Amino acid sequence: MDPSPLILDGGLATELEASGFQLQGDPLWSARLLHTNPQAIKDVHYRFLQSGSDVITTATYQATIEGFVKYLGLRPEEAQQMMMSGVQLAKETVREFMSHSPESEDRREPLVAGSVGPYGAFLHDGSEYTGAYEDKMTLEELKDWHRPQIQCLVKAGADLVAMETIPGLKEAEALVEVLKEFPEIKAWLAFSCKDIHNISSGRSFSEAVQVACRSTQLVAVGVNCCPAPLVKPLLESAKSHKKADLSWVVYPNSGERWDPKTGWITEKQMSFAKLSLDWKEQGALWIGGCCRVGPADITALKQQLHV
Repeated sequence: MDPSPLILDGGLATELEASGFQLQGDPLWSARLLHTNPQAIKDVHYRFLQSGSDVITTATYQATIEGFVKYLGLRPEEAQQMMMSGVQLAKETVREFMSHSPESEDRREPLVAGSVGPYGAFLHDGSEYTGAYEDKMTLEELKDWHRPQIQCLVKAGADLVAMETIPGLKEAEALVEVLKEFPEIKAWLAFSCKDIHNISSGRSFSEAVQVACRSTQLVAVGVNCCPAPLVKPLLESAKSHKKADLSWVVYPNSGERWDPKTGWITEKQMSFAKLSLDWKEQGALWIGGCCRVGPADITALKQQLHV
């Protein structure tokens, strides 16, 4: 019998914005609320757990030690605590959900994935979707950049690390290398992709999967923050390069795309939930959503997949 996929959550920032928080243009994005309104983050985590998520992702995608020092005026040790609080809030929410919510009956205990975004997310200039900065940085510089964030997430007790929206191969190599310094932790590696064959930097998704296969700590490799219709052909293009013991992780955006000038543009396409049946058939064992995917979408996804 095939194992059932684990259902991830959706867009944390999307839900926070729906609650009235202004995040666009903020260099810390949703991570600012770790400082200003941690309860709002817990509330969103809780809604995703109620909707059926087996994994919730911390509000640390755009959180960095350097960013907290620069934009919040924290000392480095305070910034480390702030980074760790993302995991602590998520774990507290899981405990509260399992203790008090009727939806928790007969549920496996949800996991907390510590989110690590690309260096471009810190730059706050759109380069997280091109990886252009890779050419100006060495592998060691990228490793040095990511190490403090991963160290905090592991120390705080994340069940695994979600290295996500990674645009290029060099940064992926750096992340896989840093991961070796924390041999007890598992992780997934998800790339942002620009078409049905290539990650955002222009290199092939097949090459990206080969980088992932060098790690013994990854539970999955895949794609996130891309249009949902790209997922099936991307997985198909790289299936011969994936190791059998490595799963696919898939969490694309909803049926909308971001235009820097006009905001979110809705595009007609098959529903996000229906497309997920293809991903499951292709062997994806970690399935969820990214931008513009809310709790109702996760409920629909879970129903569609019969898990």
